[in-house]
Amino acid sequence: MSMGILGRKVGMTQVFDEEGKAVPVTVIEAGPCSIVEIRTPERNSYSAVQLGFGEIKPVKVNKPMKGYFEKQGTPLKRWLREFRVDTTTDYQVGQEITVSLFQNNEIVDVTGISKGKGTAGVMKRWGFGGACASHGASRNHRHAGSIGCSSYPGRVIKGRKMAGHMGSERVTTKNLMVFAVDVENNLILIKGSVPGARDGLVMIRKTA
Repeated sequence: MSMGILGRKVGMTQVFDEEGKAVPVTVIEAGPCSIVEIRTPERNSYSAVQLGFGEIKPVKVNKPMKGYFEKQGTPLKRWLREFRVDTTTDYQVGQEITVSLFQNNEIVDVTGISKGKGTAGVMKRWGFGGACASHGASRNHRHAGSIGCSSYPGRVIKGRKMAGHMGSERVTTKNLMVFAVDVENNLILIKGSVPGARDGLVMIRKTA
């Protein structure tokens, strides 16, 4: 388990590497994040570091959360997330975590909430092939087909792939490469695409 950082997805662009080849990258505004609380095995039965990221107006924070931040002695933050770590001895409340945590060509895992696609059919949601285009097929070209037996077990088995809500799920893309790190502007460029929509929250951690 390794430390990570919180960030906001800015968007995608392309940059050129040393050989002059165009490389698609995702620009993420990562940090600075402040440590709000330390989770210890003695008190919480696990080791973790809680990070806060993003500015927020005090009027948008409810009283319980205001009291929590005042108790910790840290400024108000829009997002709070935990990162499991092997040991918490190197961290303390109020400490800042920046993009200097990462280096060029480092391999990371990025977690975000995927884009919501609404209600989708089985072909879009699961990649089904659909029914026949002709040969007697009538108004069922994009249907799923049979979803179970009538006599036994007489019900639809749990987990059956069917039409329904698609997207808006927590997704982790693993083994992405850090193309560049801009410490002055708190930016990190990751090769390829990462989950989530523009301005969405993402969690970046070093690959175990």
